[in-house]
Amino acid sequence: MFDLTGRVALITGGNGGLGLGMAKGLQQAGARVAIAGRNRAKAESALAELGPEAIFLETDLADQATCHRLVDECARQLGGLHILINNAGIAVRKAPQDFTEAEWRSVMAVNVDAAFYASQAAHKHMKSAGGGKVINIGSVMSVTANPYAAPYATSKAAIMNMSKALAVAWASDNIQVNAILPGWIDSELTVSARAQVPGLHDAILARVPAGRWGSPRDLAGTAVFLASAASDFVTGASLIVDGGYLARA
Repeated sequence: MFDLTGRVALITGGNGGLGLGMAKGLQQAGARVAIAGRNRAKAESALAELGPEAIFLETDLADQATCHRLVDECARQLGGLHILINNAGIAVRKAPQDFTEAEWRSVMAVNVDAAFYASQAAHKHMKSAGGGKVINIGSVMSVTANPYAAPYATSKAAIMNMSKALAVAWASDNIQVNAILPGWIDSELTVSARAQVPGLHDAILARVPAGRWGSPRDLAGTAVFLASAASDFVTGASLIVDGGYLARA
């Protein structure tokens, strides 16, 4: 029931970090994978790991039309679309009172708007295929917050509730929509966070019961579950993958 043979998956931000970890998991389960992102150099490295069956679609997810073109191009090249992982995300860190309008809007545009637009575009392809899976990447900050990441936390809370809304709207089309809430994963985003926030590394280790930072491969199994027939009656859910971070008082 976890077999993804014959399925086509598109992962935004799939050319590195969490996205690449999930892309590898889906591919190992049998899916044909398209990774999307802005950085072609990173993508070449990712494709070397994924092999010749995977493709890269260069995009910046700037607006609704761009997101729709991306999804349609994936379906055109790979013969359909069954799985969409909205993983692309950015963060800007500073005190809330210091954010500019442009900074606020840039975080919302990538983290929320692009996920919604790509999901819109995926709907018709999944409905025509008889169903599909949309997986939105939230964060532990979907339910908590830090003083230096107000736009990021707000965007990830929006992702969690957007997943519920789409799940309810598309259940009759046999499209399941769920969110993954990763904890503190060792990635480009958290490397920069550790550089900008003194003491963050040790503070996270002290709170995570698993005693380590997560790795991108820790998301692979959850992504495969939510992309497969094993989760056909799971929709509108948010699965936490954080080594016990949120469970700890």
